Amino acid sequence: MTSEIPESRSDPSARLAALTSWDADWTGLRVVVTGLGLSGFAAADTLADLGAHVVVVDGQESPEHRAKADTLLIVGVQDVLLGERHTAVLPDVGGLAPELVVTSPGWRPDQPLLAAAAAAGVPIWGDVELAWRVRERAGRKTADWLVVTGTNGKTTTVGMVESMLLAAGQRAIACGNVGTPILDAIRDPEGWDTIAVELSSFQLHWTHHIEPAASAVLNLAEDHVDWHGSFEAYCADKAKIYEHTRLACLFNEEQPMTMRMVEEADVQEGCRAISFTTDTPGRSMLGVVDGLLVDRAFLADRANQALELGELQDLGPIAPQHQVANALAAAGLVRAIGVPPEAVRDGLRAYRPGDHRIQLVAQADDVLWINDSKATNPHAADASLAAFTDVVWIAGGLPKGVSYDELVTRHVGRLRAVVLIGADPGELAGALRRHAPDIPVLSTAVRDTGTGPSDGHQAMVAAVREANAVARPGDVVLMAPAAASMDQFESYADRGNAFIDAVARLMEAKGLGS
Repeated sequence: MTSEIPESRSDPSARLAALTSWDADWTGLRVVVTGLGLSGFAAADTLADLGAHVVVVDGQESPEHRAKADTLLIVGVQDVLLGERHTAVLPDVGGLAPELVVTSPGWRPDQPLLAAAAAAGVPIWGDVELAWRVRERAGRKTADWLVVTGTNGKTTTVGMVESMLLAAGQRAIACGNVGTPILDAIRDPEGWDTIAVELSSFQLHWTHHIEPAASAVLNLAEDHVDWHGSFEAYCADKAKIYEHTRLACLFNEEQPMTMRMVEEADVQEGCRAISFTTDTPGRSMLGVVDGLLVDRAFLADRANQALELGELQDLGPIAPQHQVANALAAAGLVRAIGVPPEAVRDGLRAYRPGDHRIQLVAQADDVLWINDSKATNPHAADASLAAFTDVVWIAGGLPKGVSYDELVTRHVGRLRAVVLIGADPGELAGALRRHAPDIPVLSTAVRDTGTGPSDGHQAMVAAVREANAVARPGDVVLMAPAAASMDQFESYADRGNAFIDAVARLMEAKGLGS
Protein backbone atom coordinates (compact mmCIF):
# COMPACT_ATOMS: atom_id res chain seq x y z
CA MET A 1 0.00 0.00 0.00
CA THR A 2 2.78 2.48 0.87
CA SER A 3 4.41 1.97 -2.54
CA GLU A 4 1.17 2.78 -4.34
CA ILE A 5 0.50 6.18 -2.74
CA PRO A 6 3.39 8.10 -4.33
CA GLU A 7 2.60 6.58 -7.75
CA SER A 8 -1.08 7.65 -7.60
CA ARG A 9 -0.10 11.13 -6.46
CA SER A 10 2.19 11.50 -9.46
CA ASP A 11 -0.77 10.78 -11.74
CA PRO A 12 -3.76 13.00 -10.79
CA SER A 13 -6.26 10.99 -12.85
CA ALA A 14 -5.17 7.74 -11.21
CA ARG A 15 -5.45 9.31 -7.80
CA LEU A 16 -8.97 10.60 -8.44
CA ALA A 17 -10.01 7.20 -9.81
CA ALA A 18 -8.93 5.62 -6.53
CA LEU A 19 -11.07 7.97 -4.43
CA THR A 20 -14.12 5.71 -4.09
CA SER A 21 -14.80 5.73 -0.35
CA TRP A 22 -14.55 7.96 2.69
CA ASP A 23 -11.57 5.90 3.85
CA ALA A 24 -9.57 6.45 0.65
CA ASP A 25 -6.57 8.76 0.74
CA TRP A 26 -7.99 12.26 0.23
CA THR A 27 -5.20 13.87 2.26
CA GLY A 28 -3.63 16.87 0.56
CA LEU A 29 -5.84 16.69 -2.55
CA ARG A 30 -5.96 20.21 -3.99
CA VAL A 31 -9.59 21.19 -4.58
CA VAL A 32 -11.37 24.38 -5.61
CA VAL A 33 -15.02 24.52 -4.51
CA THR A 34 -17.21 27.00 -6.40
CA GLY A 35 -20.25 28.44 -4.68
CA LEU A 36 -21.03 28.97 -1.02
CA GLY A 37 -24.68 27.94 -0.96
CA LEU A 38 -25.95 24.84 0.82
CA SER A 39 -24.28 22.34 -1.49
CA GLY A 40 -21.02 24.28 -1.80
CA PHE A 41 -20.70 24.75 1.95
CA ALA A 42 -21.36 21.03 2.51
CA ALA A 43 -18.78 20.09 -0.14
CA ALA A 44 -16.10 22.34 1.34
CA ASP A 45 -16.83 21.13 4.87
CA THR A 46 -16.70 17.48 3.76
CA LEU A 47 -13.44 17.87 1.84
CA ALA A 48 -11.79 19.66 4.76
CA ASP A 49 -12.92 16.83 7.03
CA LEU A 50 -11.30 14.38 4.62
CA GLY A 51 -8.00 16.23 4.82
CA ALA A 52 -8.07 17.83 1.37
CA HIS A 53 -6.60 21.27 0.76
CA VAL A 54 -9.59 23.43 -0.17
CA VAL A 55 -10.08 26.90 -1.61
CA VAL A 56 -13.67 28.17 -1.94
CA VAL A 57 -14.78 30.80 -4.46
CA ASP A 58 -18.05 32.74 -4.48
CA GLY A 59 -19.06 35.93 -6.22
CA GLN A 60 -21.05 37.36 -3.33
CA GLU A 61 -19.58 39.33 -0.44
CA SER A 62 -22.67 39.52 1.78
CA PRO A 63 -22.48 39.31 5.59
CA GLU A 64 -24.01 35.84 5.36
CA HIS A 65 -21.27 34.68 3.00
CA ARG A 66 -18.56 36.19 5.18
CA ALA A 67 -19.98 34.33 8.18
CA LYS A 68 -19.95 31.06 6.23
CA ALA A 69 -16.40 31.77 5.15
CA ASP A 70 -15.31 32.29 8.76
CA THR A 71 -16.87 28.95 9.72
CA LEU A 72 -15.11 27.10 6.91
CA LEU A 73 -11.75 28.61 7.82
CA ILE A 74 -12.23 27.36 11.37
CA VAL A 75 -12.88 23.76 10.18
CA GLY A 76 -9.77 23.68 8.00
CA VAL A 77 -10.55 25.20 4.61
CA GLN A 78 -7.38 26.97 3.43
CA ASP A 79 -8.96 30.05 1.88
CA VAL A 80 -12.33 31.53 0.91
CA LEU A 81 -12.28 34.05 -1.95
CA LEU A 82 -15.37 36.26 -2.07
CA GLY A 83 -16.23 38.73 -4.82
CA GLU A 84 -16.89 38.69 -8.55
CA ARG A 85 -13.22 39.25 -9.41
CA HIS A 86 -12.38 35.81 -8.04
CA THR A 87 -14.91 33.98 -10.23
CA ALA A 88 -13.13 34.85 -13.47
CA VAL A 89 -9.94 32.80 -12.92
CA LEU A 90 -9.05 29.36 -11.62
CA PRO A 91 -7.14 29.93 -8.37
CA ASP A 92 -4.14 28.01 -7.14
CA VAL A 93 -4.39 25.89 -4.00
CA GLY A 94 -1.38 26.32 -1.73
CA GLY A 95 0.60 27.79 -4.62
CA LEU A 96 -0.06 24.84 -6.95
CA ALA A 97 -2.65 24.17 -9.63
CA PRO A 98 -5.81 22.44 -8.34
CA GLU A 99 -6.30 18.75 -9.03
CA LEU A 100 -10.12 18.92 -8.83
CA VAL A 101 -12.97 21.41 -8.95
CA VAL A 102 -16.21 20.66 -7.08
CA THR A 103 -18.89 23.03 -8.30
CA SER A 104 -22.24 24.10 -6.98
CA PRO A 105 -25.00 23.08 -9.41
CA GLY A 106 -26.04 26.60 -10.34
CA TRP A 107 -22.70 27.43 -11.95
CA ARG A 108 -22.96 27.12 -15.74
CA PRO A 109 -20.33 25.24 -17.75
CA ASP A 110 -19.40 28.43 -19.61
CA GLN A 111 -18.71 30.33 -16.38
CA PRO A 112 -15.12 31.64 -16.75
CA LEU A 113 -13.59 29.77 -13.78
CA LEU A 114 -15.18 26.48 -14.83
CA ALA A 115 -14.26 27.04 -18.47
CA ALA A 116 -10.66 27.65 -17.40
CA ALA A 117 -10.68 24.41 -15.39
CA ALA A 118 -12.02 22.46 -18.34
CA ALA A 119 -9.43 24.00 -20.67
CA ALA A 120 -6.67 23.05 -18.24
CA GLY A 121 -7.94 19.47 -18.02
CA VAL A 122 -8.93 19.76 -14.36
CA PRO A 123 -11.86 17.39 -13.61
CA ILE A 124 -15.09 19.03 -12.46
CA TRP A 125 -17.44 17.20 -10.10
CA GLY A 126 -20.70 18.21 -8.53
CA ASP A 127 -21.71 17.55 -4.94
CA VAL A 128 -23.58 14.41 -5.99
CA GLU A 129 -20.47 12.91 -7.58
CA LEU A 130 -18.50 13.68 -4.42
CA ALA A 131 -21.26 12.16 -2.27
CA TRP A 132 -21.20 8.95 -4.29
CA ARG A 133 -17.43 8.75 -3.90
CA VAL A 134 -17.58 9.02 -0.10
CA ARG A 135 -20.79 7.06 0.57
CA GLU A 136 -18.94 3.98 1.84
CA ARG A 137 -17.37 4.40 5.26
CA ALA A 138 -16.14 1.81 7.70
CA GLY A 139 -18.48 1.29 10.63
CA ARG A 140 -21.54 2.87 8.95
CA LYS A 141 -24.36 1.60 6.79
CA THR A 142 -24.03 2.17 3.06
CA ALA A 143 -27.44 3.23 1.84
CA ASP A 144 -29.23 2.29 -1.35
CA TRP A 145 -29.90 5.30 -3.55
CA LEU A 146 -33.30 5.87 -5.15
CA VAL A 147 -32.86 8.79 -7.54
CA VAL A 148 -35.45 11.03 -9.17
CA THR A 149 -35.35 13.73 -11.81
CA GLY A 150 -37.81 15.40 -14.17
CA THR A 151 -38.91 18.86 -15.12
CA ASN A 152 -41.55 18.88 -12.40
CA GLY A 153 -42.65 16.81 -9.41
CA LYS A 154 -39.21 15.85 -8.11
CA THR A 155 -39.61 17.21 -4.59
CA THR A 156 -43.07 15.70 -4.19
CA THR A 157 -41.88 12.31 -5.43
CA VAL A 158 -38.82 12.03 -3.20
CA GLY A 159 -41.01 13.13 -0.29
CA MET A 160 -43.42 10.31 -1.06
CA VAL A 161 -40.52 7.87 -1.39
CA GLU A 162 -39.21 8.92 2.02
CA SER A 163 -42.66 8.52 3.57
CA MET A 164 -43.07 5.02 2.09
CA LEU A 165 -39.63 3.95 3.29
CA LEU A 166 -40.36 5.20 6.80
CA ALA A 167 -43.68 3.33 6.76
CA ALA A 168 -41.70 0.20 5.90
CA GLY A 169 -39.58 0.68 9.02
CA GLN A 170 -36.46 1.85 7.22
CA ARG A 171 -34.13 4.61 8.32
CA ALA A 172 -34.49 6.90 5.32
CA ILE A 173 -34.18 10.52 4.23
CA ALA A 174 -35.04 12.66 1.20
CA CYS A 175 -32.10 14.84 0.17
CA GLY A 176 -30.19 16.33 -2.75
CA ASN A 177 -31.88 19.18 -4.56
CA VAL A 178 -34.35 19.48 -1.69
CA GLY A 179 -33.93 20.14 2.01
CA THR A 180 -30.82 18.37 3.29
CA PRO A 181 -27.73 18.58 1.05
CA ILE A 182 -26.73 15.08 -0.01
CA LEU A 183 -23.29 15.36 1.58
CA ASP A 184 -24.83 16.24 4.94
CA ALA A 185 -26.98 13.11 4.66
CA ILE A 186 -23.98 10.98 3.73
CA ARG A 187 -22.06 12.18 6.79
CA ASP A 188 -24.80 11.17 9.24
CA PRO A 189 -23.06 9.24 12.04
CA GLU A 190 -25.47 6.31 11.94
CA GLY A 191 -25.99 6.01 8.20
CA TRP A 192 -29.19 5.17 6.34
CA ASP A 193 -30.90 2.14 4.91
CA THR A 194 -32.04 4.08 1.85
CA ILE A 195 -31.84 7.68 0.68
CA ALA A 196 -34.22 9.29 -1.81
CA VAL A 197 -32.19 11.70 -3.92
CA GLU A 198 -33.74 14.53 -5.91
CA LEU A 199 -31.45 15.45 -8.81
CA SER A 200 -31.75 18.59 -10.91
CA SER A 201 -30.49 18.79 -14.47
CA PHE A 202 -27.70 21.03 -13.15
CA GLN A 203 -26.57 18.39 -10.65
CA LEU A 204 -26.74 15.65 -13.24
CA HIS A 205 -24.59 17.68 -15.62
CA TRP A 206 -21.75 17.54 -13.09
CA THR A 207 -22.35 13.89 -12.11
CA HIS A 208 -20.19 11.30 -13.84
CA HIS A 209 -20.82 7.96 -12.17
CA ILE A 210 -23.40 6.79 -9.67
CA GLU A 211 -25.03 3.36 -9.36
CA PRO A 212 -28.52 3.84 -7.94
CA ALA A 213 -30.69 0.91 -6.94
CA ALA A 214 -33.55 2.45 -8.93
CA SER A 215 -33.98 5.63 -10.96
CA ALA A 216 -36.85 7.63 -12.44
CA VAL A 217 -37.45 10.43 -14.92
CA LEU A 218 -40.90 11.79 -14.12
CA ASN A 219 -41.49 13.99 -17.15
CA LEU A 220 -39.72 16.28 -19.60
CA ALA A 221 -40.58 19.72 -20.89
CA GLU A 222 -38.69 22.78 -22.03
CA ASP A 223 -36.94 24.32 -19.04
CA HIS A 224 -33.56 25.84 -18.14
CA VAL A 225 -32.73 26.19 -21.83
CA ASP A 226 -30.76 29.32 -20.93
CA TRP A 227 -28.46 27.21 -18.70
CA HIS A 228 -28.05 24.13 -20.89
CA GLY A 229 -28.01 25.89 -24.25
CA SER A 230 -30.71 23.72 -25.85
CA PHE A 231 -33.58 21.41 -24.95
CA GLU A 232 -31.56 18.49 -26.35
CA ALA A 233 -28.68 19.22 -23.98
CA TYR A 234 -31.12 19.53 -21.09
CA CYS A 235 -32.60 16.10 -21.91
CA ALA A 236 -29.15 14.56 -22.30
CA ASP A 237 -28.25 15.63 -18.77
CA LYS A 238 -31.55 14.30 -17.41
CA ALA A 239 -30.92 10.94 -19.13
CA LYS A 240 -27.68 10.46 -17.17
CA ILE A 241 -29.78 9.44 -14.17
CA TYR A 242 -30.44 6.01 -15.70
CA GLU A 243 -26.78 5.13 -16.27
CA HIS A 244 -25.51 2.16 -14.22
CA THR A 245 -28.86 1.62 -12.44
CA ARG A 246 -28.90 -1.77 -10.71
CA LEU A 247 -32.53 -2.90 -10.33
CA ALA A 248 -35.14 -0.78 -12.11
CA CYS A 249 -35.43 2.26 -14.37
CA LEU A 250 -38.84 3.92 -14.00
CA PHE A 251 -40.13 5.88 -16.99
CA ASN A 252 -43.32 7.75 -17.87
CA GLU A 253 -45.49 5.68 -20.22
CA GLU A 254 -47.17 8.87 -21.41
CA GLN A 255 -43.85 10.45 -22.45
CA PRO A 256 -42.06 8.18 -24.96
CA MET A 257 -38.88 10.24 -24.68
CA THR A 258 -38.32 8.86 -21.19
CA MET A 259 -38.59 5.31 -22.54
CA ARG A 260 -35.97 6.07 -25.18
CA MET A 261 -33.68 7.35 -22.44
CA VAL A 262 -33.92 3.99 -20.69
CA GLU A 263 -33.35 2.10 -23.93
CA GLU A 264 -30.16 4.07 -24.59
CA ALA A 265 -28.82 3.86 -21.03
CA ASP A 266 -25.92 1.60 -20.05
CA VAL A 267 -27.56 -0.13 -17.08
CA GLN A 268 -26.36 -3.07 -15.02
CA GLU A 269 -27.15 -6.66 -15.93
CA GLY A 270 -30.66 -7.61 -14.84
CA CYS A 271 -31.94 -4.05 -14.47
CA ARG A 272 -35.61 -3.81 -15.52
CA ALA A 273 -37.45 -1.10 -17.45
CA ILE A 274 -40.70 -0.32 -15.61
CA SER A 275 -43.23 2.31 -16.64
CA PHE A 276 -45.96 4.18 -14.79
CA THR A 277 -49.20 5.52 -16.21
CA THR A 278 -52.27 7.30 -14.87
CA ASP A 279 -54.31 4.92 -17.07
CA THR A 280 -54.84 1.15 -16.90
CA PRO A 281 -51.43 -0.53 -16.66
CA GLY A 282 -50.16 -3.37 -18.79
CA ARG A 283 -47.58 -5.93 -17.74
CA SER A 284 -44.46 -4.50 -16.04
CA MET A 285 -46.28 -1.23 -15.34
CA LEU A 286 -47.85 0.65 -12.45
CA GLY A 287 -51.13 2.46 -13.02
CA VAL A 288 -54.71 3.13 -11.98
CA VAL A 289 -57.73 0.80 -12.09
CA ASP A 290 -61.14 1.85 -10.74
CA GLY A 291 -59.68 4.47 -8.41
CA LEU A 292 -56.94 2.15 -7.14
CA LEU A 293 -53.18 2.51 -7.56
CA VAL A 294 -51.92 -0.88 -8.71
CA ASP A 295 -48.63 -2.65 -9.37
CA ARG A 296 -48.28 -5.08 -12.31
CA ALA A 297 -44.49 -4.98 -12.26
CA PHE A 298 -43.11 -6.23 -8.96
CA LEU A 299 -44.96 -9.53 -8.53
CA ALA A 300 -44.45 -13.01 -9.92
CA ASP A 301 -47.71 -13.42 -11.84
CA ARG A 302 -47.73 -9.95 -13.40
CA ALA A 303 -49.33 -11.30 -16.56
CA ASN A 304 -52.57 -12.08 -14.70
CA GLN A 305 -52.55 -10.19 -11.41
CA ALA A 306 -52.07 -6.76 -9.93
CA LEU A 307 -51.25 -5.68 -6.40
CA GLU A 308 -53.27 -2.91 -4.81
CA LEU A 309 -51.00 -0.14 -3.52
CA GLY A 310 -53.57 2.39 -2.35
CA GLU A 311 -56.51 4.52 -3.40
CA LEU A 312 -56.66 7.88 -5.13
CA GLN A 313 -58.22 9.32 -1.99
CA ASP A 314 -55.02 8.43 -0.12
CA LEU A 315 -53.44 11.37 -1.97
CA GLY A 316 -55.65 13.92 -0.24
CA PRO A 317 -58.60 16.15 -1.14
CA ILE A 318 -57.02 17.38 -4.40
CA ALA A 319 -55.37 14.63 -6.50
CA PRO A 320 -54.62 16.02 -9.97
CA GLN A 321 -53.27 13.73 -12.65
CA HIS A 322 -49.64 14.72 -12.24
CA GLN A 323 -49.81 14.01 -8.50
CA VAL A 324 -51.08 10.50 -9.26
CA ALA A 325 -48.15 10.01 -11.64
CA ASN A 326 -45.73 11.16 -8.95
CA ALA A 327 -47.22 8.68 -6.47
CA LEU A 328 -46.90 5.81 -8.95
CA ALA A 329 -43.28 6.69 -9.73
CA ALA A 330 -42.50 6.79 -6.01
CA ALA A 331 -44.24 3.46 -5.53
CA GLY A 332 -42.23 1.91 -8.36
CA LEU A 333 -38.94 3.07 -6.87
CA VAL A 334 -39.61 1.60 -3.44
CA ARG A 335 -41.18 -1.58 -4.81
CA ALA A 336 -37.94 -2.14 -6.73
CA ILE A 337 -36.12 -2.63 -3.42
CA GLY A 338 -38.84 -4.79 -1.88
CA VAL A 339 -41.00 -2.34 0.09
CA PRO A 340 -44.36 -4.10 0.68
CA PRO A 341 -47.63 -2.75 -0.79
CA GLU A 342 -49.08 -1.82 2.58
CA ALA A 343 -46.10 0.46 3.28
CA VAL A 344 -46.74 2.22 -0.03
CA ARG A 345 -50.33 2.85 1.05
CA ASP A 346 -49.38 3.94 4.56
CA GLY A 347 -46.67 6.19 3.19
CA LEU A 348 -49.07 7.94 0.85
CA ARG A 349 -51.55 8.49 3.65
CA ALA A 350 -48.85 9.92 5.91
CA TYR A 351 -47.27 12.15 3.27
CA ARG A 352 -47.98 15.87 3.48
CA PRO A 353 -47.11 17.83 0.35
CA GLY A 354 -44.96 20.89 0.79
CA ASP A 355 -46.38 24.37 0.67
CA HIS A 356 -46.80 26.13 -2.66
CA ARG A 357 -47.73 22.94 -4.55
CA ILE A 358 -51.43 23.06 -5.49
CA GLN A 359 -52.06 24.27 -1.96
CA LEU A 360 -55.64 25.12 -1.05
CA VAL A 361 -55.40 28.55 0.58
CA ALA A 362 -59.05 29.55 0.99
CA GLN A 363 -62.59 28.77 -0.11
CA ALA A 364 -65.19 31.51 -0.04
CA ASP A 365 -68.26 32.40 -2.10
CA ASP A 366 -67.87 29.02 -3.84
CA VAL A 367 -64.45 30.10 -5.18
CA LEU A 368 -61.27 28.10 -4.50
CA TRP A 369 -58.00 29.97 -4.06
CA ILE A 370 -55.05 27.72 -4.99
CA ASN A 371 -51.36 28.48 -4.49
CA ASP A 372 -49.04 26.66 -6.90
CA SER A 373 -46.08 29.01 -6.81
CA LYS A 374 -43.84 25.97 -7.38
CA ALA A 375 -45.13 25.97 -10.98
CA THR A 376 -42.03 27.79 -12.18
CA ASN A 377 -42.28 26.76 -15.84
CA PRO A 378 -45.00 26.09 -18.44
CA HIS A 379 -44.94 22.32 -17.90
CA ALA A 380 -45.73 22.67 -14.21
CA ALA A 381 -48.44 25.23 -14.91
CA ASP A 382 -49.88 22.89 -17.54
CA ALA A 383 -50.41 20.22 -14.88
CA SER A 384 -52.02 22.72 -12.52
CA LEU A 385 -54.37 24.17 -15.11
CA ALA A 386 -55.40 20.67 -16.23
CA ALA A 387 -56.65 19.92 -12.70
CA PHE A 388 -59.45 22.51 -12.85
CA THR A 389 -62.26 23.60 -15.17
CA ASP A 390 -63.01 27.33 -14.78
CA VAL A 391 -59.84 29.21 -13.91
CA VAL A 392 -58.91 32.78 -13.12
CA TRP A 393 -55.20 32.40 -13.71
CA ILE A 394 -52.56 34.52 -11.95
CA ALA A 395 -49.34 34.06 -13.93
CA GLY A 396 -46.10 35.65 -15.04
CA GLY A 397 -42.54 36.16 -13.89
CA LEU A 398 -39.07 35.36 -15.21
CA PRO A 399 -39.66 33.11 -18.26
CA LYS A 400 -36.16 31.52 -18.55
CA GLY A 401 -36.24 31.53 -22.35
CA VAL A 402 -39.30 29.29 -22.80
CA SER A 403 -42.39 29.66 -25.00
CA TYR A 404 -45.97 29.94 -23.73
CA ASP A 405 -47.81 29.32 -27.00
CA GLU A 406 -48.51 25.63 -26.43
CA LEU A 407 -49.56 26.18 -22.82
CA VAL A 408 -52.10 28.87 -23.72
CA THR A 409 -53.42 26.88 -26.68
CA ARG A 410 -53.97 23.79 -24.52
CA HIS A 411 -55.93 25.60 -21.82
CA VAL A 412 -57.72 28.48 -23.52
CA GLY A 413 -61.02 26.64 -23.02
CA ARG A 414 -60.73 26.64 -19.23
CA LEU A 415 -59.52 30.22 -18.75
CA ARG A 416 -62.05 32.76 -17.46
CA ALA A 417 -59.50 35.56 -17.08
CA VAL A 418 -55.77 36.02 -16.66
CA VAL A 419 -54.08 38.36 -14.18
CA LEU A 420 -50.47 39.09 -15.10
CA ILE A 421 -47.71 39.54 -12.54
CA GLY A 422 -43.97 39.79 -13.12
CA ALA A 423 -41.65 42.66 -13.99
CA ASP A 424 -41.89 41.88 -17.71
CA PRO A 425 -44.79 39.59 -18.64
CA GLY A 426 -44.40 40.27 -22.35
CA GLU A 427 -43.82 36.68 -23.48
CA LEU A 428 -46.95 35.38 -21.76
CA ALA A 429 -49.00 38.42 -22.78
CA GLY A 430 -48.01 37.85 -26.39
CA ALA A 431 -49.06 34.21 -26.30
CA LEU A 432 -52.42 35.22 -24.81
CA ARG A 433 -52.98 37.80 -27.57
CA ARG A 434 -52.20 35.22 -30.24
CA HIS A 435 -54.10 32.22 -28.90
CA ALA A 436 -56.68 33.56 -26.42
CA PRO A 437 -57.74 36.96 -27.79
CA ASP A 438 -61.19 36.77 -26.18
CA ILE A 439 -59.91 36.05 -22.65
CA PRO A 440 -59.75 39.15 -20.41
CA VAL A 441 -56.14 39.89 -19.47
CA LEU A 442 -55.67 42.10 -16.41
CA SER A 443 -52.42 43.74 -15.35
CA THR A 444 -51.51 44.40 -11.74
CA ALA A 445 -51.20 47.94 -10.46
CA VAL A 446 -47.50 47.55 -9.63
CA ARG A 447 -45.33 46.99 -12.68
CA ASP A 448 -42.80 49.64 -13.63
CA THR A 449 -41.56 50.76 -10.23
CA GLY A 450 -38.55 48.45 -10.44
CA THR A 451 -38.02 44.90 -9.26
CA GLY A 452 -37.53 43.29 -5.90
CA PRO A 453 -39.48 41.65 -3.09
CA SER A 454 -41.37 44.77 -1.98
CA ASP A 455 -42.70 45.43 -5.47
CA GLY A 456 -43.64 41.77 -5.83
CA HIS A 457 -45.70 41.74 -2.65
CA GLN A 458 -47.53 44.89 -3.69
CA ALA A 459 -48.16 43.40 -7.13
CA MET A 460 -49.58 40.23 -5.56
CA VAL A 461 -52.03 42.22 -3.45
CA ALA A 462 -53.18 43.96 -6.62
CA ALA A 463 -53.37 40.64 -8.50
CA VAL A 464 -55.55 39.04 -5.83
CA ARG A 465 -57.79 42.09 -5.78
CA GLU A 466 -58.28 41.96 -9.55
CA ALA A 467 -58.83 38.19 -9.54
CA ASN A 468 -61.50 38.58 -6.90
CA ALA A 469 -63.26 41.21 -9.02
CA VAL A 470 -63.77 38.77 -11.92
CA ALA A 471 -64.13 35.43 -10.09
CA ARG A 472 -67.60 33.87 -10.09
CA PRO A 473 -69.08 31.00 -8.05
CA GLY A 474 -67.55 27.73 -9.24
CA ASP A 475 -64.29 29.33 -10.34
CA VAL A 476 -60.78 28.51 -9.17
CA VAL A 477 -58.32 31.35 -8.70
CA LEU A 478 -55.06 29.60 -9.50
CA MET A 479 -51.69 31.22 -8.88
CA ALA A 480 -49.48 29.03 -11.10
CA PRO A 481 -47.00 31.50 -12.59
CA ALA A 482 -45.34 29.30 -15.25
CA ALA A 483 -42.19 31.33 -14.61
CA ALA A 484 -39.39 31.78 -12.12
CA SER A 485 -39.84 34.20 -9.25
CA MET A 486 -36.55 36.09 -9.02
CA ASP A 487 -37.71 39.15 -10.96
CA GLN A 488 -39.98 40.36 -8.16
CA PHE A 489 -39.56 37.87 -5.31
CA GLU A 490 -36.78 36.26 -3.32
CA SER A 491 -37.94 32.74 -4.22
CA TYR A 492 -40.99 30.75 -5.29
CA ALA A 493 -41.75 30.33 -1.58
CA ASP A 494 -41.67 34.10 -1.08
CA ARG A 495 -44.03 34.46 -4.03
CA GLY A 496 -46.36 31.80 -2.62
CA ASN A 497 -46.35 33.42 0.80
CA ALA A 498 -47.18 36.76 -0.81
CA PHE A 499 -50.21 35.13 -2.41
CA ILE A 500 -51.26 33.50 0.87
CA ASP A 501 -50.94 36.81 2.69
CA ALA A 502 -52.87 38.69 0.01
CA VAL A 503 -55.69 36.14 0.05
CA ALA A 504 -55.80 36.32 3.85
CA ARG A 505 -56.23 40.10 3.63
CA LEU A 506 -59.03 39.61 1.12
CA MET A 507 -60.79 37.09 3.36
CA GLU A 508 -60.54 39.48 6.30
CA ALA A 509 -62.05 42.26 4.19
CA LYS A 510 -64.91 39.92 3.34
CA GLY A 511 -65.40 39.21 7.04
CA LEU A 512 -64.15 35.64 6.65
CA GLY A 513 -60.81 35.94 8.41
CA SER A 514 -59.88 33.80 11.36
